[in-house]
Amino acid sequence: MKQILLSGAIVALLLTGCSSAKTAQKSNADAGTYLSTITAEELKTHLYIVAGDDMEGRDTGTEGQKKAGKYLIEQYKKNGISHPPIAADWYQKVPSEYMKRGFAPKLPDSENIWAFIKGSEKPDEIIVISAHYDHVGMKNGEIFNGADDDGSGTVALLEIAQAFKIAQQKGHGPKRSILFLHVTGEEHGLHGSRYYSDNPLYPLKNTVANINIDMIGRRDTLHPNTNNYIYPIGADRLSSELHEINEAMNAKYTQMELDYKYNDRNDPERIYYRSDHYNFAKKGIPALFYFNGVHEDYHMPTDTPDKIEYDALAKRAQLAFAVAWELANREERIKVDRDGK
Repeated sequence: MKQILLSGAIVALLLTGCSSAKTAQKSNADAGTYLSTITAEELKTHLYIVAGDDMEGRDTGTEGQKKAGKYLIEQYKKNGISHPPIAADWYQKVPSEYMKRGFAPKLPDSENIWAFIKGSEKPDEIIVISAHYDHVGMKNGEIFNGADDDGSGTVALLEIAQAFKIAQQKGHGPKRSILFLHVTGEEHGLHGSRYYSDNPLYPLKNTVANINIDMIGRRDTLHPNTNNYIYPIGADRLSSELHEINEAMNAKYTQMELDYKYNDRNDPERIYYRSDHYNFAKKGIPALFYFNGVHEDYHMPTDTPDKIEYDALAKRAQLAFAVAWELANREERIKVDRDGK
């Protein structure tokens, strides 16, 4: 009888040890475990399709943009990622009338595209990661491919989503939910993100932060000798914690130069107001915008996939993933402790 009890104790001890090991393994998982799944090779494969000639420059509401959108949805399905469960499908329709601006040409109806990974512990709290998938289309028979603007951000979202999904499959899914939002109509006036912020799928009060990615595949004229940099814009406007997280994740994982030129409140180019994060920020949601600066191919037909520096694109996407990971998994949601001015 004593021998049987001893064996039972040993078994119990072993089971406890296994359980502790699993708990330790889960607690030890961090963004670095999954950063390597975001690769230059996969980004390149996606971008040569998204910014290929077949997409005809992805102008808002055109067949080329819709074709690009279908490709994005195919990739999410392939990775086992669904549209948000409370949405009927992958699309948030953005009506033509909503995008009407003064005497500007009327735009066709268009769509935002969304994908979703549910949080394991705080599913009602949402991190929105956004990029616009439209560009300026064709002019005088020339295709404006928009590889950097914003094909680079578009494919970064695909890779970031895949990394989160792989983590989830390994038992390390995000504690908060992640909404991957490909917005339309940015080039014509930030229409898609404005429409989402006016008609959110999830309450804005539950939206913890927005990470917006718009042009992260090139180097600009101010950094001719390196691509190991990024312009973070807006992180400190509403939340000191968001700024601190970005700096900490960069120091830990990617070690890029964080250039705050365009984060200056007196920036004459007013970059802070010129991409989709702004429609979240003006609703009081902390927002961080990643940008590589303007280069000679900006809004030119020469913004093509062969000009992209895929090593830089991968590293910048990895930083966005690491920040999103921290936002999704930290114990408390970040606080709004600044007035945005």
